[in-house]
Amino acid sequence: MNDELQHLKNLGKTSAQWLHAVGIHSANDLRRLGSVGAYRAVRARGFRASKVLLYAIEGALLDVHWNELTPGHKAELNTQLDESCSHNKS
Repeated sequence: MNDELQHLKNLGKTSAQWLHAVGIHSANDLRRLGSVGAYRAVRARGFRASKVLLYAIEGALLDVHWNELTPGHKAELNTQLDESCSHNKS
């Protein structure tokens, strides 16, 4: 199987399977949803993904290794995640 998601930096077989399970099948699908949206969808599906998946998705979208994201960039992703979660609770 030629899986486009697995060809993106940071995304391996398990990450790609989780993304497929939530309806993300291509890099374009991933871009449309964004890293926070994709991460939230994976977590909502019940997968026990850590924040590293969030950073890995962001890195994949930027074509950099997730560990190269600056602490500030990671903090901004976490803020966006927190804000998106609090909006859904209200």
